[in-house]
Amino acid sequence: MLKNITMSAEEELIRKAREKAQREHTTLNETFRGWLQQYVSAEARAKDFDALMQSMMYARPGRKFSREEMNER
Repeated sequence: MLKNITMSAEEELIRKAREKAQREHTTLNETFRGWLQQYVSAEARAKDFDALMQSMMYARPGRKFSREEMNER
């Protein structure tokens, strides 16, 4: 269920945001909903990243790589 909220911003900022949304073929409502979803899930993503890094702590190169080795493609 969608719920309405009221926000305040400078008129010029709102105008520019609407223009940008129109160029991106979207609306301010859709853009805000996307931002809101990212905002509430950022902490979970950070925890997931930390857990991934922790799970990879076992991986060690065993030695230092030379500059040439690190820049090889």
